[in-house]
Amino acid sequence: MAIVVNLDVVMAKRKMSLNELSAKVGLTLSNLSILKTGKAKAIRFSTLEAICNVLDCQPGDIMEYVEDNKRQLESY
Repeated sequence: MAIVVNLDVVMAKRKMSLNELSAKVGLTLSNLSILKTGKAKAIRFSTLEAICNVLDCQPGDIMEYVEDNKRQLESY
């Protein structure tokens, strides 16, 4: 099982750069980059709330659950 982070997709739809999101949310570029690339192990609800507030989206727009075998099939 895996949680896939689609932050880059939502940011692109909103035409927002990582620098702009960083400034509006109050997180460092490196922390947002870790989240955006899917390398984060956890996220605080307050951080998720702030990102959703700025991007005017729901948590499910940013993250989704994908089964491992489905993910492997999609990578081929």
